[in-house]
Order: sequence, then C-alpha cells, then structure tokens
Amino acid sequence: MNIATPVQPTKTFLADSLPVRVYASQGELARDVAQIARTYLLDVLAKQGSAAVILATGNSQIEFLEALIALGGFDWSKITLFHMDEYLGITADHPASFRRYMRERVELRVHPRTFHYIAGDAPLPLDECERYTKLLQAQPIDLCCLGIGENGHIAFNDPPVANFQDPHRVKLVQLDEPCRQQQVNEGHFPTLAAVPQYAFTLTIPMLCSAKRMLCVAPEKRKASAVRDATRGPISTKCPASWLRRQSHATLFLDADSASLL
Repeated sequence: MNIATPVQPTKTFLADSLPVRVYASQGELARDVAQIARTYLLDVLAKQGSAAVILATGNSQIEFLEALIALGGFDWSKITLFHMDEYLGITADHPASFRRYMRERVELRVHPRTFHYIAGDAPLPLDECERYTKLLQAQPIDLCCLGIGENGHIAFNDPPVANFQDPHRVKLVQLDEPCRQQQVNEGHFPTLAAVPQYAFTLTIPMLCSAKRMLCVAPEKRKASAVRDATRGPISTKCPASWLRRQSHATLFLDADSASLL
C-alpha cells in the first residue's frame, strides 16, 4: 500500500475522554498516525509559522517515524524537536542512547530547526534537568508523540515514580525492573545488569501540556498495559491510564495490542 493511501481503523471507541483507534496491522496504524500528525503540523505551521514537537523512542515508534518522514510535505526547518527521556550516565554515541536514536532516525534525515537533546552524561544531572526545563518552557508544545511501556509507563514515568500532579517538568527517576527488562528484551542491552538504574524523564504533566497528543502503542507485548490503561482504574499503577483524562490525546492500537480488550 502506498504510504499516502488513506487508512481506516477497524474499530474506534472512547475510553472515558480518550479516543481510541484500532487497526488491522502495525503498518496501517503507522501510516494513519503519520497522516494525522502531518495534517496537524501543516495546520500549526500555517497558523503560527513554527512548531514544537516532543518525540518518543523505542521499537514501537520506528514504523510511525519512518512513515512520517516518508510522507514529507512540510518544512522541518520550522520545527523544534525534543525527546522525552534518556538514561543517566550514558554517552550520546552509546548504541542504546535515545540521543543517538533520534539523531540517526530523525535529525540527520529531516534537519529540523533544532533538536534539543537531554545530555544523559551531564556532569551535573540536576542542572541538566533545569536546563532542559527552561528549553521546554521557552515555547508551547504543539504535539507530543508518545508510546506506552510494557509496565504501563509513559516516557520513564514508571509506576513507582509516576505522579499525575508532578510539580516538575523534567526529573531524575529510578527505573523499575520491568522497565529495565523491557530494554533487554528489545535488544538494547545484553543483560539486566547492563541497563542503567536511573534516567531523566519528562513528567506526566509536561507531556500532557502539549496541545495535541498521539499515543502509538502497537505489538502483542503491550496488550496487558493497553488493557490496564483503557479498562482498569485510573492510577499510577498504570501511568498510561491518565491519558483517559486527556481529550486532546488519541490512542492508536493494532490488532495485537488491542487483543485483550
């Protein structure tokens, strides 16, 4: 199927205030999210001449990012990009670095106005939180593209550290073991011991402050988290459940991630 061919979900429904769209395959999901993101960004650029976007990393985001880049049709040089998390102590050229992921998969291919990176190996991590907070505060965020972790996290807001009323925009957190194990399972680290125990993350209120949120959550391994997020209680036990209070968000699923609904 051509990347620009319109795609229709097989099912749509509301989880409280959250619109949910289900697709037959991950490829169809990625193509439709890319079209929706492109249309939205074109509108933002037409109205205000620039845009600020937060992007997520992870294996589940690759097809969406590829589809968005392939569609093109808007001026990336007018877009300021951010990412939402990074491991503490990791260098920018480490194979698992989110800076490297974004640099290779996005920045070097589309040449945005700027891509603001979290310096995981900053010598003063708390100062780095403050620096990145100021960059985020410098303009409204027009779009946040995020995913859902196997433990229900959004960014690195794992259940033990998630706070729906967090006073911070960026913070240091300890990663819980299911989150760290996911990084091993996805092939980013050889063993659990190799996964850093701490990371920088944008907080839940910061993510939700974006004018529009597109949550891309395909794959069978996300099915339990998706069920808890859409059908369970709204609780930090599944941080993604907070999306049900965000009417400006949309959740995109494929048949696999929606299989327990």
